[in-house]
Amino acid sequence: MAHPQLHVAVVGAGLGGLAAAIGISQAGHKVTILEQALALGEVGAGIQIPPNSTRILERWGLLDKIEAVSVRPRDFILRSYHNGRIVSKQNMIPYAERQYGVPYLHIHRADYHKILVAEAKRLGVTIILGSTVTDINFEEPLIYLKDGSAFRADLILGADGLKSICRGSFLGHPDPPCLTGDLAYRIIVKASDVRRHPDLRELAEKPAINYWMGPDSHAVCYLLKGGDLYNIVLICPDNLPEGVTTAKADVQEMRNFFEKWDPKLRTLLGLVQETSKWRLQNSTEMRTWSHPSGKFALMGDACHATLPYLAQGAAQAVEDGAVLGALFERLTCRSQLPDLLTIYESLRKPRTTLIVKGSTALRDILHMHDGEQQRERDRQLLEEKPFEGYPNPWADPVFQEFLFGYDAEKEVEAAWRMYIGGMRPPDRKVDGSDRPRM
Repeated sequence: MAHPQLHVAVVGAGLGGLAAAIGISQAGHKVTILEQALALGEVGAGIQIPPNSTRILERWGLLDKIEAVSVRPRDFILRSYHNGRIVSKQNMIPYAERQYGVPYLHIHRADYHKILVAEAKRLGVTIILGSTVTDINFEEPLIYLKDGSAFRADLILGADGLKSICRGSFLGHPDPPCLTGDLAYRIIVKASDVRRHPDLRELAEKPAINYWMGPDSHAVCYLLKGGDLYNIVLICPDNLPEGVTTAKADVQEMRNFFEKWDPKLRTLLGLVQETSKWRLQNSTEMRTWSHPSGKFALMGDACHATLPYLAQGAAQAVEDGAVLGALFERLTCRSQLPDLLTIYESLRKPRTTLIVKGSTALRDILHMHDGEQQRERDRQLLEEKPFEGYPNPWADPVFQEFLFGYDAEKEVEAAWRMYIGGMRPPDRKVDGSDRPRM
């Protein structure tokens, strides 16, 4: 039986939107991406690609290209902010491939984005730049653009990020991001500069993810660009003025904040010439991501933005795209589209909710003040074998499997078998203040 070819419009050419475009195109459907920027590119620095993402990239035939511009960390290392003492270590080489069949990687966000753009174009995806969405008709469906034109497709996917216009249109009211109380300094220095310092050389010569845990803050550092760059992220209490989300930062202010931390970290921060502050925001959980018409759904940060502490934000958006692609591969008639979106949401929403909540909870673990709770955390990390609820989530045997063991293709296959076997997908929950606009 011939499968229908649908036309899917994706709003947003970020990592999630590109992942959806790749997955749905590989399933044989037509995809157009509408992107408001005038040129393609990604802002940011390092990004982590965990096994739940590399598994998808391998299935799409992209892992070799990704690995060519990535670094494999040997270990996750948690350190005390006082003196850099290692309190927990979780191996990644060879553990990740032995346990999950695929590696854990670090990559520059721009390199990741470039590879996904190239693959989307190779598959025939059309990317229309300078397309600013103003509203959506969910029944037709139609996308209304700032230039006065309208774009029609069989399905619209809102992948326009944290400040999503699609989300606001779906809800029928503006839904601005929520403050979390944290900000991030994002920094890149030359790894060659790091290697010149005898006490820092190990950081640049032995690839690892190094975390320093301290009061109200933490630092995350790892290599990029084949070991040529060193990525530093510093999480601190938010002190940006109201209405400002990014700003050039005072390097000395940054150093002063960490003046009582591990001398090794302070030496590392002495290499920093410039940096910026990024306010960390997320969104409130929605009751549903898809419209009752069966012609619209949200994905990625547009519906499940998270704090970055589990390094799963981009991974979850890519999973969304992979699940949608796998579902579209199984679509046999247009009438299945509403059920397809319901299955998508039933597979993705519970998982992303747990990850968003887990990332927020991890802040409390990483940011403990000195005291009884901190001493008990460190005792568990140093003395006990990892258990469910262990303070290092990447070593927690249950949570680690939940994060890294996820297989989008297998999840879809099981759900679709139930569906074609006669089991209806669960009903959408649309009660409450975030009822979608009809």
